[in-house]
Amino acid sequence: MSIWWSLHLRREAASVPLARRFLLGTMETAGVDPDISFDLSVALSEACANAVEHGGDRTVLGEPEDSGYGRPSADSGQYRVTAYLDGETCRIEVSDSGPGFPARRALRPAAHHPQSEAESGRGLDLIQQLSDHVQFGNRPGRGAVVSFDKVLKWREGALLTV
Repeated sequence: MSIWWSLHLRREAASVPLARRFLLGTMETAGVDPDISFDLSVALSEACANAVEHGGDRTVLGEPEDSGYGRPSADSGQYRVTAYLDGETCRIEVSDSGPGFPARRALRPAAHHPQSEAESGRGLDLIQQLSDHVQFGNRPGRGAVVSFDKVLKWREGALLTV
């Protein structure tokens, strides 16, 4: 058995704990080890917080004479969280409609960044530390995507086991 769900959320601070609680509830019901669930929920919270803060500044493309030129895109007020629990792995993706990651985004320890960059990159570094595999990417003209995986451990008698 596997579980898959997707949430479309408004870019509001209140959406972050909602997504986190949804994930924790799903994992508890399925029987995932609480330590694994906690790590993934913290990583999810960081990814959602980034989408809320940075995920909607992209503007509509087109010609300057178009009536919508330079206005926020219609989906700039929302982001999406998708989670897959399948066998031994949980994969979570958070996508937004913002400008995406800078082309030169390097995942180095925060201590190597100047102070202003270190503060803005801590969440991404935390996601990397709490997950087994992380990808940061851009969807051209459509925003950023953060996806991360973690190998699951199960409680005894779990509903969703390998």
